Amino acid sequence: MFRVDRNQNRIARLAQRRFGELALRERDHLQEWLVHQPDALGEDLLIVQKEFDGFDETRERLDLLALDKAGNLVIIENKLDDSGRDVTWQALKYTAYVSGLNKLQIVEIYQQYLDRYCGGGSAVERICEFMEVEELQETVLNPGNGQRMMFIAANFRREVTATVLWLLSRGIRAQCFRVVPYSFGDELFIDLQQIIPTPEAADYMIGISSKEVEETSAQGVQARRHQVRLQFWARALEKLRADGITLFANVNPSRDHWLNAGSGVGGCPFTIVFARDEVRVEVNLARADRDQNKWLFDRLEADRSAIEARFGTEMSWSRLDERKQSRISYSHPFDGFDADNWPEMITWLSEHIRKLEAAFRQPLAQYARSIPSVDETTESVAPVDY
Repeated sequence: MFRVDRNQNRIARLAQRRFGELALRERDHLQEWLVHQPDALGEDLLIVQKEFDGFDETRERLDLLALDKAGNLVIIENKLDDSGRDVTWQALKYTAYVSGLNKLQIVEIYQQYLDRYCGGGSAVERICEFMEVEELQETVLNPGNGQRMMFIAANFRREVTATVLWLLSRGIRAQCFRVVPYSFGDELFIDLQQIIPTPEAADYMIGISSKEVEETSAQGVQARRHQVRLQFWARALEKLRADGITLFANVNPSRDHWLNAGSGVGGCPFTIVFARDEVRVEVNLARADRDQNKWLFDRLEADRSAIEARFGTEMSWSRLDERKQSRISYSHPFDGFDADNWPEMITWLSEHIRKLEAAFRQPLAQYARSIPSVDETTESVAPVDY
């Protein structure tokens, strides 16, 4: 860093110093500078407490607690010349501690700060002014997992920077600011710069981490659904066999939302479906040739009244002209992911797959014999989970 002498048209190097040799202390100096000039950290922040120790069953204190313009709590940790090894661990603990604070608690914490350090004032009014709202009810404070961390030091150890980068990659907002003192004669200067992530890369990194979090979340949801389906089908197949239904005798539990059983006509299985909000029984006309599927559907639909009489109720007939397969189904709404509903759902499936087979086996076989070059190979086709 250099000082410019415009009269002489020269620059003079400033001497880089250490906080320790200048007898500057973390709480008395750096912390107070940030309390009175929080926008030195590159954005508008409202300091709501310093040396905050309002944690149950612990005497630990975080340096500064702030709000950003989105209402997120910001944990600010100051370490002067050396970040130390454990600053990220400390900040993570503090972040976990404050994550459960509600709006009223935050207002109370800020009111205590104003009364102790600022000669009083209304915490509600100042928060509303900062958040640019008329009433406190119009804003959300400490939403979800929006808590943030800021680390400030002259030098950061590798274990700290590596941890912060990892946190960023997981969508947790953390920043490192390098603060370096300089002197020129009796003058003292401070250089405060965000180094992780660099301002230019911040938006990009947030975008990448958001995508990764979304993908990870989707994978987790899929894995849970697979496990739920395996458990459901194990219980369903046991019930079907106990009820004397042999259609699925050689079928094993699956991670899919459907199970197929042979109807006697290749490519036209009887299917039971376990969806998030319903269960279904259906006939899938899913042969390799689209025209054969539509031909079979039309013949069956012409016999619709007799088929539905045997089944016992009206069904949903889906020719699906834009697709190769066609489908005839009957469904019932359930909350499928509530295991308390499973016995009733499985009983429903057992009852209605028996009716489906009785209604369709004979006419399906009869019409299939009339199709030229009938392909008797069995195809496993996933029904649509609508």
